[in-house]
Amino acid sequence: MITTYLYLCIAIVAEVIATSSLKSSEGFTRLGPSLLCIIGYALAVFLLSLTLRTLPTGIAYAIWSGVGIVLVSAIGWVYYGQKLDTPALLGLSLIIAGVIVVNVFSKSIAH
Repeated sequence: MITTYLYLCIAIVAEVIATSSLKSSEGFTRLGPSLLCIIGYALAVFLLSLTLRTLPTGIAYAIWSGVGIVLVSAIGWVYYGQKLDTPALLGLSLIIAGVIVVNVFSKSIAH
C-alpha cells in the first residue's frame, strides 16, 4: 500500500508541475514549459494508472484531483500572485477536509 501512495503522490506532483507550467507555456509557444507540461501530464497519468491496481478509481481520482487543486491554487497564489479570497480559502479547506475524511474513514480503502 505504501508503494501505491508513493505513486499517487508522485502523480500529484507531476500533475501540479504540468498544470503550473501550462501558463508559462503561453499556449504551447514556448518550448521548455511546453515540454515540461507534456512530460508532466504523461507521467501523472501513467503513475495514476499504477495506483488503480490497488485503489478504487473514484477514491484515487478524488485524492489526486483534490490535492492537485489545492496545490495548484497555492502555486498560483505564491508564484503568479493570484488572489485567494475568503470563499476560495474556505472551499480549498473543505477539499482538504474531504481528502482527509476519505483517507481516514472510508472503508473503500484497504488501510
